[in-house]
Amino acid sequence: MVTQQDSDGTGPVSPYRVLARKYRPQSFDDLIGQEPMVRTLTNAFDVGRIAQAWMLTGVRGVGKTTTARILARALNYETDTVHRPSIRMDAPGLHDKAIMEGRHVDVVEMDAASHTGIDDIREIIEQVRYRPVSARYKVYIIDEVHMLSTQAFNGLLKTLEEPPEHVKFVFATTEIRKVPITVLSRCQRFDLRRVESARMMSHLRKVLDAEAVEAEEEALRLLARASEGSVRDALSLTDQAIAHGAGRVSLETVRDMLGLADRARIIDLFEMLMAGDATAALRELRAQYAGGADPQVVLADLADFTHLVTSLRFVPEAAGDAALAPAEAERGAGLAARLSVRTLSEVWQLLLKAVEETRLAASPRQAAEMALIRIAYATTLPDPAELAAMLRTMSDGGSVSIAAPPPATTPAPRGDAGPSRDMTGGPDAVAAVGMAGPGGPLDGDAPRAMAPSMDGAARALAARGALSLHSFAASEPRPVAAPVLADDTGPSLRSLEDLDRLAAEKRDSLTRLRIRRYLLPVRVEPGRLEVGLVDDAPATFPGELSRKLFEWTGRRWIVTVATGPIDATTLEEQAEARRRRLVEEAQGHPDVAALLAAFPGARVSEVRLRTEPEPEPIEPAALAEASADPAGFDVAAPLDDIDPQDDMPDALAPALDDDDETEE
Repeated sequence: MVTQQDSDGTGPVSPYRVLARKYRPQSFDDLIGQEPMVRTLTNAFDVGRIAQAWMLTGVRGVGKTTTARILARALNYETDTVHRPSIRMDAPGLHDKAIMEGRHVDVVEMDAASHTGIDDIREIIEQVRYRPVSARYKVYIIDEVHMLSTQAFNGLLKTLEEPPEHVKFVFATTEIRKVPITVLSRCQRFDLRRVESARMMSHLRKVLDAEAVEAEEEALRLLARASEGSVRDALSLTDQAIAHGAGRVSLETVRDMLGLADRARIIDLFEMLMAGDATAALRELRAQYAGGADPQVVLADLADFTHLVTSLRFVPEAAGDAALAPAEAERGAGLAARLSVRTLSEVWQLLLKAVEETRLAASPRQAAEMALIRIAYATTLPDPAELAAMLRTMSDGGSVSIAAPPPATTPAPRGDAGPSRDMTGGPDAVAAVGMAGPGGPLDGDAPRAMAPSMDGAARALAARGALSLHSFAASEPRPVAAPVLADDTGPSLRSLEDLDRLAAEKRDSLTRLRIRRYLLPVRVEPGRLEVGLVDDAPATFPGELSRKLFEWTGRRWIVTVATGPIDATTLEEQAEARRRRLVEEAQGHPDVAALLAAFPGARVSEVRLRTEPEPEPIEPAALAEASADPAGFDVAAPLDDIDPQDDMPDALAPALDDDDETEE
């Protein structure tokens, strides 16, 4: 057993107790940060409106079990002058010590994590009928109550709703959502709050003074921040820090113990990234790594500081938080005034991804370095608003003057102007240039995350290339319809393109997709459509198309399938061939080639004439349904020449019936 020694070291005095147990609250006066709950209970006890059951919930270490024991003590508080339940327990009571040490016969503590079944609850139900042995109330404290089984909860309901007058229940849980509503409705619920940093630092100072341990203010600030509002965690970390620092709690020992980097150095690293100085950022990361900092923790601290800067932009009074050092709050406020929300949001997203990549990487340091390089380059690339301004200037015939990237010693925040998506400037064409890199574009506005930094001349060349994309697209001819015949006096359907437009007007995406994918044009006449089918066309599609045409046009249509080889392509193949041709011509254009050279990894993905109408999209559900079509069939003769009496798939019968009726 570990024991403390007396002052001269001659012998043991008492067993050592960790701070979290030694300074465990003994009354409601000792609880910190839970004033609303204490006020409610005090008023309830004063007027005699004491509940039959309480539900205590909150994060780990905020005092749920301790509060349950204090409640049991208050219910059974008894002195020579006090003979009723009381929150004000100034003098030691008759049952206090046994209750607070968890060994009183009438205060039963049960851990639901190890007693989850209905048998354990039956034992409680059988015992509640007996009066307490020595105390005023028999109190059942069930910790982690959310881990009880469904049968156990159901078995407890009746007793919980109408318990004997001498029985009280106190439940504690960290997962309140897992507790059935039928149980919650029978309890008074108290949500224990996280303890604020200022209150936590004050409590730690009080404990360390009682322990005669010297501690630095910044060390207490780190401990309070690392505890995340949990008093038990804070005291456990303080206990560890005392041992780590050989009886003294200093900033350096706490930082080394937690594996944290110097907060000031984190801010320096953040400013290097905002300035786009990847070289200095890598040197700083390696120096922190050599000093014992965990790369994943460094990235997490960068994300935390990014959140702080963003918060200070919208909530400046957050700088007064006791968890922030004065220098940290001052520098954070300065960065919040200079950096745009767009920049901070992008850096936040990149850091979140980097933390996950670092956690999974075989070499966390290498993953962290690559993440810093990615962030540094992203912050130096031009903002979409800057590109839009250049495009407007050049479209007006003016010259564009772009300054070189700022020096690495000062931050280079981008402006807070809204994004602009008009990247064309020309009247005739639009060319969409997309990134094909590991990181992808940021916010869909420009390939900024993975493209290298460019000087002013390269940026101007890129902008000029984007503006002149219309020069090759304006001369592109309109697509020519397939050579099919039609009677001028017949209906308006004269080609497969007309049929495609009719399906789009009727908003029948599945039929339209099949027309574009499976039909080969042969001949169109009034009331008659002769087509070829690709090999994987659905067997029932000709009959279905005949019925669709009847619904759309109000007249009968005969759809026949031509035999033999057909020298034609589907509408989908025509569209793809045209798209490839336009992309090839775009890539061969000198200005576009310059633009692609300025953005390594970029590619021309689509070219659309501005004079053309926006193509009607096909719904994703139709694409999914079309992908499940059965295999096509082999056609040997036109459908109107097949004898209906011959053996054939039943699926063709409706189509043949329509054809026969139409022929008559």
